[in-house]
Amino acid sequence: MLRFAFTAALGGLLFGFDTAVISGTTEMIQSVFRMTDAQLGWAVSSALVGCVVGAVGIGRPGDRYGRRNMLIVTAVLLFASAVWTGAARSYTEFWMARVLGGFGVGGASVMAPMYIAEIAPARRRGLLVSTAQLAIVLGIVISFFSNYLLASIGEASWRFMFWAEAIPAVVYFAMLFFVDESPRWLVRVGRKEEALAVIRETNPEENPEQVLHEVALSLADEEASKHIRLFHAPYLRLVLIGMVVGVLNQCTGINAIMYYAPMIFKAAGFGQDSALLQTVVIGTTNLVFTFVGMAVIDKVGRKKLLMLGGITMPLFLSLFAYGYIREIPGFFLVACTLAYVMFFCTTQGIVIWVILSEMFPNRIRARASAMSSFALWVACALNAFLFPVLKAKIDIGPIFIFYALVTFGSFFFFWRYLVETKGRTLEEIEALVFGARGK
Repeated sequence: MLRFAFTAALGGLLFGFDTAVISGTTEMIQSVFRMTDAQLGWAVSSALVGCVVGAVGIGRPGDRYGRRNMLIVTAVLLFASAVWTGAARSYTEFWMARVLGGFGVGGASVMAPMYIAEIAPARRRGLLVSTAQLAIVLGIVISFFSNYLLASIGEASWRFMFWAEAIPAVVYFAMLFFVDESPRWLVRVGRKEEALAVIRETNPEENPEQVLHEVALSLADEEASKHIRLFHAPYLRLVLIGMVVGVLNQCTGINAIMYYAPMIFKAAGFGQDSALLQTVVIGTTNLVFTFVGMAVIDKVGRKKLLMLGGITMPLFLSLFAYGYIREIPGFFLVACTLAYVMFFCTTQGIVIWVILSEMFPNRIRARASAMSSFALWVACALNAFLFPVLKAKIDIGPIFIFYALVTFGSFFFFWRYLVETKGRTLEEIEALVFGARGK
């Protein structure tokens, strides 16, 4: 079971690597392909557009062909994208290769956690599903460190930065042939004996026949709920709240830092090598404090952590904007960035996917969570596209002031519209949400 979860979580590692690797290449590719600021924004955000399509489109093929088989497809897409992006000879080739990788990232971001959730015992599901988030952060760190090491190659170093992703993609592809299919999917397609064998292997402490029966009942309830309309009462308000939560997560500015950190630090006066080194420090901080967030989320609570982030993150975003505008020496900006990343990882970074998987009633959870994720990815793509354009027009300081204001506003939104889900069953959360009218 741990082998299965680790293998599927590699999809998350590739997700993090693929989305963050471009941060070390922006200046070089803009020069090589003679991009305008808008074209650079599209080069970065095109992968996220592909991610939206991949995340939305993976569901039906996953139901028809199986979770594991679709994870194999995502591995192939990510490998092909890594090779093609590094070999691109024109701007059009480059962004098309990025879109292809986005398809793989989006598909893996949905299918990997789903596979882990469906194959893991209930008592370990939360921990094992969270490995996918941890793997994403680890992938970001590895991509930052890889970029730093490869930067000294020369003018073509950006090509090797992208090609480096092909290595974990090949490992991921190979390991997927040593895991079984999801028992839930096997039951869905009528292969109950195979499902029973997988349950016995991954969950030996439970009664396999009873687990199989519960899976069958769950699938029957899921089938019966397909007629429910998300954008009608009584679910409309809750679905809209979930979508706003997803958008607010991206308006903190975290992905502007992850995608454009070297550009930001170079604008603040750092050299190229030093700016790349700062991204390694940021990525390492991201990884360490993701562990901290995992340790405190079930003790402090989801809503409290989100509200804490709504107070602390705007403080350091504002200090960064002030330091940038007043041209305070660069290491003050690094300290502000690290403090911001620490609080993001401990609060929103770890909470957002948990709250979106818990806040919806059982009957609409899958579709409502998908809509919230869709809103989050769209906001992420817009943010990645607009950042270099706005940087050229109004500079970095005002952009960070905007992030600070929106993030501070999120405190009041979370306080007003979210309920605390810590320590409650999914059924208790559902009763609380509708009993309190979402307050």
